[in-house]
Amino acid sequence: MLFIVVAVLVVGAFAALLTGRIHYDPLSEPTHTEGDTGLGETFTSHDVAEVHFDTAFRGYRMDQVDRVLDRLQVRIAELEARPEP
Repeated sequence: MLFIVVAVLVVGAFAALLTGRIHYDPLSEPTHTEGDTGLGETFTSHDVAEVHFDTAFRGYRMDQVDRVLDRLQVRIAELEARPEP
């Protein structure tokens, strides 16, 4: 009996979805927990290590973001180490 009730509910939900009575948005707006990523207007290479982003189901791959931030931190440190002309 329980199986029949569950089957009827699933079929009803699917029918409501098809007819537009239930709206499904697979790409809803991201939720922002913090407005500041940790990087201000003027920053140094050490500040790049403190940058943080919100995580999301369909967000960026964290390992790729980390690699890019690591490269940026190294490059900024190289530029900071150059003597001023």
